[in-house]
Amino acid sequence: MASAAKKQYGLGKNVDVSFDEQTGEIDVKAAKEVVRIVQNPQSEILLDEARKENPDIQVGDFLSQGVETEGLGRIAAQIAKQVILQRVREAERANIYEEFKEREGDLITGSVSQVERGNIYVDIGRTEAILPRREQIFREVYKRGDRIRASIMEVREITKGPQIVLSRTHPGLLIRLFEMEVPEIYDGIVAIKDCVREPSGRSKVSVVSHERDIDPVGACVGTRGSRVQSIVQELRGEKIDIISWSDDIRTYAANALSPAKIQHITLFDDEGRMEVLVPDDQLSLAIGKGGQNVRLAAKLLGWKIDLKGEGEYRRIIAEQAFSSDDRQENVADVEDQDESIQPTEADGDSASELIELDLVGEKMARLLADNGFSTIAAISAASTDELCEVPGIGPKRAELLIEAARSHEKSTGMESHEG
Repeated sequence: MASAAKKQYGLGKNVDVSFDEQTGEIDVKAAKEVVRIVQNPQSEILLDEARKENPDIQVGDFLSQGVETEGLGRIAAQIAKQVILQRVREAERANIYEEFKEREGDLITGSVSQVERGNIYVDIGRTEAILPRREQIFREVYKRGDRIRASIMEVREITKGPQIVLSRTHPGLLIRLFEMEVPEIYDGIVAIKDCVREPSGRSKVSVVSHERDIDPVGACVGTRGSRVQSIVQELRGEKIDIISWSDDIRTYAANALSPAKIQHITLFDDEGRMEVLVPDDQLSLAIGKGGQNVRLAAKLLGWKIDLKGEGEYRRIIAEQAFSSDDRQENVADVEDQDESIQPTEADGDSASELIELDLVGEKMARLLADNGFSTIAAISAASTDELCEVPGIGPKRAELLIEAARSHEKSTGMESHEG
């Protein structure tokens, strides 16, 4: 009625409408400003005329006057209808926004209403949601009428009203599916600590039990894998690794890198990095297809992971040990110029055998020979402690030398037997 009155009589903004619920009467009043000279009759009134209705009124005050409603007729009805419908739509949009905003992260099921430019529009009852292309699982195809399950990723206000954005790739979807399939999670007995995904590829979920007699991994897997398999099917074959969470970062890391077996983990806390040693035959398993396993494990832990095979690790240790020994030998060469340490011809012949070992150079061969280890057999028969008595040789290097000597003897023996 206020809109109709403004349009019909050209009134200003100060129009007030009241409705008597008992009599059904509608009262429309327009407030006009009291002035000495009228410039706009629709919003202003002369002081003398205003004082006829209110003797105490002053310039600058507002006087409310009744507006004739009989002349509004059909126009008023149409405008009133439009305004009412608009307000109803606005209220409905506000209700939808509030309802779904509170449900962000929840699981929802709907039916596909249309597919346009790669985006899927989903009928979820009171309104329509959108599943953008970027939030869809790779190679998933939907057609109109298909049922679809997704998580509510975001609810935002746009010009046309609230927009509900769904996701099939968010880790929250996987968490909600586990809550549905695993009663222990729903009841709070088992908790999901972390979850990372590479949609349509692989996921890792870490779980912990609040009761000692409940195995969290077993509860999630179910009898013969029944629980986890239903989730795998929902996610179109996505592989799911369920691992035990631990507050010990080394244990947690070993679990996160499963199914690979871990030998040793060294932490570099200041760098947020860990160095993980695995057997050579487990290295490819730890890395995973395209680096997927180690990449997901790093995301799950929040640490950088440097994977090293046993062979590579030993080479690095050997190089570090040799470079350290070489520095010690160079210092000894400079400080000790006594001719008595120069090798005799016999010593040279004895030391020359040791050079056949890959890990031994001329200086090291002379040093070993001077300390009673002039043959490969002598090194092979020695203990780690005995070799450590040689200046510049530590436990790690001693172990490598003994292993190299024994490997050489074994290979030489096989060649002699074949000959």
